Amino acid sequence: MNFFRTIGAAFAVFSRVPMPKIRWDEGSMRYMLCAFPLVGAVIGGLIIAWYYIAGALGFGAILYGAGLTLIPVAVTGGFHLDGFCDTSDALASHAPAEKKREILKDSHAGAFAVISLCCYFVLYFACAASAPRSLGAAILLGLAHMLSREASGLAALVFPGSGKGLLGTFRESAEKKRAAAVLLFEAVITAAVMIVFFRLYGVLAAACCLVCFFWLKILAEKQFGGMSGDLSGWFLQVSELIMLLAVTVLYHVPA
Repeated sequence: MNFFRTIGAAFAVFSRVPMPKIRWDEGSMRYMLCAFPLVGAVIGGLIIAWYYIAGALGFGAILYGAGLTLIPVAVTGGFHLDGFCDTSDALASHAPAEKKREILKDSHAGAFAVISLCCYFVLYFACAASAPRSLGAAILLGLAHMLSREASGLAALVFPGSGKGLLGTFRESAEKKRAAAVLLFEAVITAAVMIVFFRLYGVLAAACCLVCFFWLKILAEKQFGGMSGDLSGWFLQVSELIMLLAVTVLYHVPA
């Protein structure tokens, strides 16, 4: 029973997928981050469905790319984009770590958040419209959405935290060592599938996610004094963009 409550809690927090009423207690939150990648699996399933729908209806590259861009936003409700915007504002302030943490808590979006978000979507859409259009590419992109969540959840558990907040609540309720081990196992399996079935594309995507993971560690410690929920969201968005960008660039490199 806790298994289904854990999945329900993960979807209730990290997505807009309708869920039955969840009883919030330590039992449902203990391994909630382990179920976080399932949200990415749903996004991947919808991306594959969109590939077939777009092909059947003869949609062009622009409309197809728009679908790839909007599906993650529709599933998550922009949950992680909020962290991306807050972190962009904080980084642009060039303030001390304490001031940056205060900016993360501010519910208002600053000018740099808006600029960063616009640039993010322009680049993501351009890459999505230019990416290889095949079933394999759709599956790889879906796996990338799972890998980003596995890495984000792992970072939330193993990197030092900077305060309470929503992430602090998850950390306090989680079985840290076991949950981290499960997330690491999931990430290794996902990366292995990407590499075995998609060869160089999979290697490049997995490597990009790994680089972003260590980039996050340095950023969190030096710029913010520790991890936060906003930084987890920022990492998720950035890693997905860079994985997509890398695959798109590789696709257009002459053989």
